[in-house]
Parts: sequence; C-alpha cells; structure tokens
Amino acid sequence: MVNLARRLGLSVLLTALALLTAGAVGVPAHADRVTATRDDVTMELRKDGVLHVAEKITLSGGPLRRTLLTRTRYDNGNDRVYRVSNVRGATFDGTTMTISGSGTVEYDVRGAVTPLSGGEELRWYAVAGPAEHVTVTVSGPGRAENISCFAGEPASAIGCTGASIDETGATAMFEQQGLRDGETLTIVVGYPKGATGAAPILDRRFELANAFTLNMVTGGALALLLLLLCGGVGLLYWTRGRDARVVGAQSGVVVGHQNGQFAPPHDVRPGQIGTLIDEQADVIDVTATIVDLAVRGYLRIDEQPRQAYDAPDWLLVRMPSAPVASLLPYERALYDSVFEGRDAVLLSQLHGSFTAGLSKVRHELYRDVVTQGWFARRPDSVRTHWTTVGVIAAVLGVVATVALAWLTTYALLGLALIIAGAALAVGGQYMPAKTARGATVLAQTLGFREHLVSGEIGDIPPAQRIELFSRYLPYAVVFDSVDRWARVVASIHGDGRPADNLYWYQGPAEWDLSKFADSMRTFTTTTSGAISAARLFRSF
Repeated sequence: MVNLARRLGLSVLLTALALLTAGAVGVPAHADRVTATRDDVTMELRKDGVLHVAEKITLSGGPLRRTLLTRTRYDNGNDRVYRVSNVRGATFDGTTMTISGSGTVEYDVRGAVTPLSGGEELRWYAVAGPAEHVTVTVSGPGRAENISCFAGEPASAIGCTGASIDETGATAMFEQQGLRDGETLTIVVGYPKGATGAAPILDRRFELANAFTLNMVTGGALALLLLLLCGGVGLLYWTRGRDARVVGAQSGVVVGHQNGQFAPPHDVRPGQIGTLIDEQADVIDVTATIVDLAVRGYLRIDEQPRQAYDAPDWLLVRMPSAPVASLLPYERALYDSVFEGRDAVLLSQLHGSFTAGLSKVRHELYRDVVTQGWFARRPDSVRTHWTTVGVIAAVLGVVATVALAWLTTYALLGLALIIAGAALAVGGQYMPAKTARGATVLAQTLGFREHLVSGEIGDIPPAQRIELFSRYLPYAVVFDSVDRWARVVASIHGDGRPADNLYWYQGPAEWDLSKFADSMRTFTTTTSGAISAARLFRSF
C-alpha cells in the first residue's frame, strides 16, 4: 500500500509538471508581437505639393516602430529625398517613427511629387508592415487620372489587394490585406500637369566616377584651363626664365692662351664655369676648384704609396708662400675648409669641419655669379622661389579637386591646377636667367670647351707646356675631358724621358708622369665622392 501510494503521488507530480510545461510551451510565440490590426490612412495632396497624411491606427500591443523610406536612388548622381515634418501622435527621429499605442498619427511629406511629360505623379510609401488590414484614401488638387499600388518590398511590382477611383475622380482608394514585417504598401496617383508644380528633392550622391565625369563641358573646360595655366607657365619662362639675348656673341673655338700664357675667356675660373653653364653649384665644380688651387700654387697634391688592395689616398699640402688673400670668396671658403689651421690633410680625412664648410662654399659660389654680373639673382633662390610657388599651386589644386569632387562633377578642373603647379615646380629648375653679360661669357666659355675637347697642343713652346696645360686641366675636369688632358700633360717632356713629378702633383716612389692620367682620373673621382658624402651638392 505504501509503495502504491508513493507510485500514485509520483505520477500526479509528473502529470502536473507536464501540464505546466505544456502550458508554457503552448503560448504562441507571436502573442507579444506588435501588429496594426487596422490602419486607415487619409492623404491630401495640397496645391503647394505637400502631402498631408492622417493615419488612424489600431494596435495589438505596442509601441510600434516603423522605418520610413526617406531616401531612394533617383539617377546616377542623385538620391531622392522625402522630407517628413510636423509629426503628431508619434515620435520621429528622422528615420524611425515610434507609435506608442492606438490612435491617430499625422505628418507632412515634401518631395513625393514627380513632374512627368503629360502630368504629375504622387508616389508615397503609405504604410509599413506588419499590418492586418489597410485602407488608403487619397485626394488632391485635381482629378486622379490614373492609379496603381504595390505591396511587398519597397521596389516590389506586385499589385495591392484593391485600387479604385470614385465617380468624380477626386478621390483614389486603396486596400491591402496582410502586410508582413518589412513590407510596404506603395500608392501611385497621377494628376494633370501643373496640378502642384512640385518637383523631387534631390541630394547629390558622392561617387568618385561621377566626380570625374568627362563630357563636352568638363572636357572643354579642362582643355581651356590647361591651355591658360600651362600657357601662363610657358609665358612666364619666356619673359622671366630665358637668358638675355646677345647679338654678335662670340661662338666657335676659343683658345685659352695668348703668347704662350694662360688666358681663359674673361679670366673665368673652373668653379665659376660649372655654375655658369648649368646654374648649379655642383660636386664637380668644387673638385675642379681643388685642382685649380693646386695648379695655381696654393696647395700641392701628394699621392700616397699603397699596397695592391689599399684604397688610394692623397695628401693635400698647404703652400706657405701662396697669396691666399687674392682668392675669390668661394675659393677662400674652400681653402679654409680643407686646411682649417693645419698644414696638410689626407683626402680620406676630409670630414667634420670640411663637410660643414661646404655649405659656405656653395653659398659663395652662388653669390659670386651674381657679383660677376652673370645673373641678376642667385640661381638657387630663383629655383626655390618658383618651385615653392609651383608646389603651393599643386597643393591648392589637390584641395580644389577634393572639394569639386565632393560637391560637383567638375573635379577634372582641379587636375588642371595640379598639372600647372607641377609644371611650374619642375620648370622652376629652369627659371634662373643669365644677364647679357652672363650670356656673352657663356658663349665664349663654350667655345673654350670646344678647344679643350679637341686636345690640340698647338705651337706652344715646350718649356711653357707643363704650366699652361696644367692650368687647362681644372677646366677639363669641369668639361668632363680630364682623361684627354691628363694624357696630354703626362706626355710632356723635353729630354726624351717622362718627368718624375709635376710642380703641383707629387707621386710616390717608382711613379712618373706616364701614370698621371690614371692617377688624375682616380683623384677626381675620389674627391667628388668625398664631397658628395656631405649631401650639400648635386652629384655628377
């Protein structure tokens, strides 16, 4: 009996639990789902194109949240915007309308009318699901000429449950049974042309491809702007960047000696020549100046002995009796940078104060060509000025391009300013212009180069050749003819045997002038490398 009672009690308990569980599970999942059981919408399209909506809604539960379709694609460059305002009976945050309970909701819509070739069309997304039964009544400023409606996704082409126009044509009526969540009832009503005179509200949509649209307008405007801007850069060079014209400037071969004495045109120095020709203070100009100081007796170059795998090196020795005060400012700056209180220094040890002093050498070189009257302004300042203007113009072009791309479809016009700015930045390198005096000196200097490139010794007496052709050698360094003239110097001897040394260049033991051409080539290359390491001068 006890066991039977226990069994009966357990059965009753299990049964009760099963009933409770079944009751809990048996509650429909949609019992708490918010649905509009009935939605009666009245719309009035006013003469000003504003659509007034009054919606009498009955809810099961609440609140109900609807996402209104306030933006759609209109064309390739614009979105269509529907502006909802004056909301009453609900709250609206610009996208979502929240209806707290059954009642009437009212709001106004702008931008729902589209002008067509033969009339106007009202299109609005009247009701969003879920809704069980929907009716929509539309009146307007004229007779409804045609109607249609669609139910489903916003772009659905499925017709609604019913649509009709009353006998007078003043009212259109629509009906839809069962709108699911995410579905919309879209109504379309056609009115006579000019019924409201309203137009869609468009908002330009940013697309990179649209921003750089190429058509007759943008292409023509771009071509015209490019012509004006780049033509302006060309005109600027024509009026400001060209060397002064010199009528009758000497050309052809110019010999650099008179009566066996060295006499370069206009007494121009090697470093000056390099800066005059390319308007740049280059590595090679400084290298040539070091050689020139040696052949003029301000220093001596002693080639150091070395083993087979040793790097070549040279000792630069100060000549104590040299008239240093007669040096040009850029030559004195270089001379002081090399020695700086010492009587000799290895080329391999030219760093520190030498590197720091090169900036003054470059500065004095640019000052010198202005002092000589070859340029009205320092070439480096002119380049910096126009390059800076070009960079600023290019940056403004980038800003203009971004702004035009964001706001219009004329971003191509900004590219014209970028191109013109880039052209000016690059063209700024060619803006330094020589004066009439500078152009004359340049013409004669180029004639002197022809003479050096030819390598002709001429009728110079043998006793004067070593000094004269040694003086030619620094200029040959500038004109990239060092090999030819080093061989010319190496070949000069009066007793049938090569000389052991030059007055300005000393070689190690077992060295003679037959090795001078190779030594000189290596010296100029090594010296230029030491100067280039300072990163203050443009390389070859």
